[in-house]
Amino acid sequence: MDSSHQPSSVMPLSQLREISSWISSAHDLDHLLQLVVETATRAMNAKAGSLLLFDQKTGKLYFQVATGEKKDEIKFYEVAMGQGIAGTVAQNGLPLLIPDVANDSRWYKEISKAIGFETRSIACVPMRLETQVVGVVQIIDKLDGTCLKDTDLMLLQVYADLAAAAIGTAKRIERINTQNRDLKAALGIKTKIIGESNALKKIISDALKAAGSKTSVLITGESGTGKELLARLIHDASPRKDGPMVTLNCAALPVTLLEDELFGHEKGAFTGAVSRKTGKFEIADGGTIFLDEIGEMVPEMQAKLLRIVQEGVFYRVGGNTPVQVDVRVLSATNREIEKEVAAGRFREDLFYRLNVIQLTMPPLRERKEDIALLCDHFLASFRMERGTSSLSITPAAMEKIVAYGWPGNIRELKNALERAVVMGNGQQIMPGDLPIQRERSDYPGLQVGLTLQEATERFKKAFIEMNLEQSAGNKSRAAKVMNIQRTYLSRLISKYGLR
Repeated sequence: MDSSHQPSSVMPLSQLREISSWISSAHDLDHLLQLVVETATRAMNAKAGSLLLFDQKTGKLYFQVATGEKKDEIKFYEVAMGQGIAGTVAQNGLPLLIPDVANDSRWYKEISKAIGFETRSIACVPMRLETQVVGVVQIIDKLDGTCLKDTDLMLLQVYADLAAAAIGTAKRIERINTQNRDLKAALGIKTKIIGESNALKKIISDALKAAGSKTSVLITGESGTGKELLARLIHDASPRKDGPMVTLNCAALPVTLLEDELFGHEKGAFTGAVSRKTGKFEIADGGTIFLDEIGEMVPEMQAKLLRIVQEGVFYRVGGNTPVQVDVRVLSATNREIEKEVAAGRFREDLFYRLNVIQLTMPPLRERKEDIALLCDHFLASFRMERGTSSLSITPAAMEKIVAYGWPGNIRELKNALERAVVMGNGQQIMPGDLPIQRERSDYPGLQVGLTLQEATERFKKAFIEMNLEQSAGNKSRAAKVMNIQRTYLSRLISKYGLR
């Protein structure tokens, strides 16, 4: 017998097996839910069908999947919990069969009226994950004009249970993927802060004091000093440690993508938005969000960020329903943020919201006693990666490492050691393996018998030469570091015969 003529109260075994096989994978949840609803609508010879999911943040049901001639129009509507047939089923967790909606006080006709879709009868059933209702599935009218029956309601519940199982599988997969991503991130940045210097102990002590509250913390410091490590320390020591910690680099994305990453978007918000996207703030609900390079954020985004920092409320891109979240905000910048505020490039009101507590990570040149410990830490990682136990640093190389100023801080130190391991003999790091130049520890021109003018000229020449070496001969970069014009630097280079 052709499956299209099967009684509506019976699901063909072959069809059940096919849908079950879809659910076992659940890699594309949107596509899977679409297939379930389309199959249910077709199996019951219904005029239209839809699947609504409950959004805990807004307290409303939204149309995730719809079939029928108005399937595109209906996706722009939402249903409050307890509103209409779908809202009642979601609230009570009990299926409903309404033979004639015109005679039922629970019927919410505004949506059908707005999209011009005439409805007579509805069957609506809940989708449950364990004891929680996560949404509903409903079908509307028979194509042959007959009313929906109890047998249709029973069969629809089978489809709804399959859809709920698919959602459960997808959530488990996403949870595992998230845990894997978090684990890789934790391993990647080596969450333990290495060092015993007084400067580092002081900042860690202050961070642990700040960890116990929900107060916003702004972490300042040069690039490569470990600002993200300090943010993770604060999160791990806070009451939110069991919640997520979500990190976003504000300098890595253009403004349109940054808004989408922070707040997410609704289905249909723009071309290519085929499904709802959850933003970083929503993912971080109950936990912490770390916004790195906050000083790079454009004023337009600063205004939107201020709202959520103040009120804990935001709107998804393309959405008009406020989303409430409970998120602690940690941020970081390598800029002199107070100067950015004074210059009008960073909002003063946002600065005060983010800067309730300010912690400054010390540069490596101010914690030189930690350099040997950091080298041991990085070498241990390299030994593990290379499967060797004999990798070491010669005393002469260590002397060169300690004498260097490390303008790129810990990140530059790690990169320099890694290059030395790769390019060296594989056993010991020698001074020549290190991609650094020894910095001058004495002041050129500091010599008895010179005039002040002569000493000044010697110092200028050596100072310019050192900065040119540090910038690999890049005049623009060296001029920026010395805070002089590039044209003036060119004249000094010619004056002192430098190359």
